[in-house]
Amino acid sequence: MRRFDTIVLGLGAMGSATLCQLARRGNGVLGIDQFSPPHALGSSHGDTRITRLAIGEGEQYTPLALRSHQLWHELERETGTELLTTCGGLIISSRAKTSRSHVENFFDNTLAAARKFAIAHEVLDAAQIRRRFPRFNVADDEQGYLERDSGFLRPEACVRAQLRVAERFGAEIHREERVSRFDASTNAVTVTTDKETYVAGTLIVTAGPWLPGLVDPRLARHFTVYRQTLFWFDVDGPVTPYLPERWPVFIWELQGKKQGIYGFPAIDGPRGGMKIATEQYEATTTAAAVERAVGDEEKQAMYEGYVAPYIAGVSNRCVRAMSCLYTVTPDFGFVIDTHPDSKRVIIVSPCSGHGFKHSPAIGEALADLAIDGATAADLGAFSLQRFLSRIS
Repeated sequence: MRRFDTIVLGLGAMGSATLCQLARRGNGVLGIDQFSPPHALGSSHGDTRITRLAIGEGEQYTPLALRSHQLWHELERETGTELLTTCGGLIISSRAKTSRSHVENFFDNTLAAARKFAIAHEVLDAAQIRRRFPRFNVADDEQGYLERDSGFLRPEACVRAQLRVAERFGAEIHREERVSRFDASTNAVTVTTDKETYVAGTLIVTAGPWLPGLVDPRLARHFTVYRQTLFWFDVDGPVTPYLPERWPVFIWELQGKKQGIYGFPAIDGPRGGMKIATEQYEATTTAAAVERAVGDEEKQAMYEGYVAPYIAGVSNRCVRAMSCLYTVTPDFGFVIDTHPDSKRVIIVSPCSGHGFKHSPAIGEALADLAIDGATAADLGAFSLQRFLSRIS
């Protein structure tokens, strides 16, 4: 059996970042993925991911976001790749909102985090939103949080760049290799795949929606997988008002709707469409059973219910659509913790629909844990024990 210092299982957002950080430090690391990342079968695809600095899901995330922006820019310089585009970010909400962005008080939490961490921002009333961004059909009682340094990441390019750097620094990557099980002992962790068996001092499991199938039921029940849908709608008339120079990424907590919407500029110019989506938590699925195709009825319902009433100038022509998977914890928070049965296995699920932006900082912290046994990053809020200690 071949031996490594560390094995990283799953090479999406978190796995590729972790592999990159470990390899930089000379760790003898193996990365394994059942597909050939970046791919469109998990949670790290779809052309764009919002990145924001003041995090409404909880102020414990903001240091990770700030550090991640530094690391994204370092990776851009190192690889000559454009990964992060700063176009500003607008969050729209109101006291009358009926949708929720992951947690209660998302808007107020965002504003509080911005003030605490001195993040450049403006608070806009409805009239000011209309003047700055007239194509948002806001109600009179809605307000906006505008963050200057928000923008979007290109997830496929991010994963690709981190894997390329990891290999340059000596990481071994096994693509198209499926892990069937892992077993931890006092001295090592054994990982069995459809091709070989490996041994390592530490195993880091960053398997996204495949995580529930790799851990025992008492852990798996805390991770629920939901299918999400992504849509790109064409615009009527010139695309100029929707280009990144004029149009921000946005999150909108809607009134009278169960779900909010989020979206991006038209990053691919004329006929490329604008990506607009919502989040749904109605029916659970698995990575194996999910319906990956997006039907015409879904496209029409999205446009009529969540696009046309809110954003002017967007056509009903859906130029592209695809599905995505969210792995969600009961409180929409991350899990970054050792396995309750072995300190040699680290379970990592920073998903729940808001994880990608944090991946470089999390990868850095995981490399600290694997090599040094400790990290300066505060990961206390992401303990698995917060679920295991609850009375069933």
